[in-house]
Amino acid sequence: MNIKIRLTVMNFLQYGVWGAWLITLGAYLGGSLHFDGAQIGSFFATMGIASLFMPAVMGVLADRFIPAQKLLGLCHFAAAAFLIYGASQTQYGTLYTAILLSVMFYMPTIALSNSVAFNALEKSGLDTVKDFPPIRVWGTVGFICSMWIVDLLGLGLSSTQLYFSAALGILLGVYSFTLPSCPVNRNAGPSSLVDKLGLRAFTLFKQRKMAIFFIFSMMLGMSLQITNAFADGYIKSFGDVAVYGDQYLGTFGVEHSTILISLSQISETLCILLIPFFLHRFGIKTVMLISMFAWVLRFGLLGAGDPGSGVWMFILSMIVYGVAFDFFNISGSLFVEHETSDLIRSSAQGVFMIMTNGFGAFIGSYIAGAVVKSFNFPMSWYIFAAYSLVVAILFAIVFKYKHNPSEAPKH
Repeated sequence: MNIKIRLTVMNFLQYGVWGAWLITLGAYLGGSLHFDGAQIGSFFATMGIASLFMPAVMGVLADRFIPAQKLLGLCHFAAAAFLIYGASQTQYGTLYTAILLSVMFYMPTIALSNSVAFNALEKSGLDTVKDFPPIRVWGTVGFICSMWIVDLLGLGLSSTQLYFSAALGILLGVYSFTLPSCPVNRNAGPSSLVDKLGLRAFTLFKQRKMAIFFIFSMMLGMSLQITNAFADGYIKSFGDVAVYGDQYLGTFGVEHSTILISLSQISETLCILLIPFFLHRFGIKTVMLISMFAWVLRFGLLGAGDPGSGVWMFILSMIVYGVAFDFFNISGSLFVEHETSDLIRSSAQGVFMIMTNGFGAFIGSYIAGAVVKSFNFPMSWYIFAAYSLVVAILFAIVFKYKHNPSEAPKH
């Protein structure tokens, strides 16, 4: 089979595993298990905990001891096993532990799957810069497809979504062992623990520009998990007759909230195409500011909309998400690549991930949970919007960066 097709299947399953529960878990926890906002937030903080160290640990194993494609499969087997256990649990402590352990094995697979793809493409004499993005976009398609399946089969309020995700994980685990073998270097020279864990790039914090950029990346990362944790359950809550009567019963938003939210991922795939132009034309500061103001709109529209006559605001919020996420996450990654030397470039990308998906997601999930528990909705959405606005204003004032189009990345 053509290697591009094989890698496309890998990416489709890789993100399909995640899409099966990431958007709907919050609705299940709050709607079916009646966990409060702080408890729901803690579940999404597990991804932040895992992103702090597990990708680095698994990266060392893949470099030195276990071929990446085999480690990818083993991690998916482990993550699936903990999901299966978690699906049978209804108490906070045991379910939280199961999700935490599952996520600890899933999060490293994002980097491992990229390594497997790059290795296979290079072995086939293909250009990774040119040929990988069209393959990677099928990961987002897989994420969307899983969301739609969960929605259309009515799995969003049950633990069946975890079984579905585990089944996809086991399938990918088996499939991973059929992929081209990745090299390991068991005879690599000695290096310090700091180098092995990719921590050398933290010296970038000595540069004022990079320190400010990473700090604000963390602050933006705090926004990333908020809608993942609460948007689906919030939109579904409009079907509560005791609160809203029957005015929203039967509306598309209430009946198929997950499909409505999937517009965010569809927008994300399209907005990726805009990044090269905006980054080259306007520079990282303007692009980041666009992302920050997009987050303001994202949260504000969620607070103001409803599944009835105000559904257009929900739809617009989903479309805006593509700009909010991509203009920060993808552009930030390109900026880090452009601003760092070859010696620490990969490690610098690791620092960017730690700040956004690690510290940002961990802190943001707990704070968001506390806000929701204290203020409920829609007020919580307005608080998140105000937070994003403050971050944007501070970034505009503090981050000093003069854009030079002739030196801008043109990826």
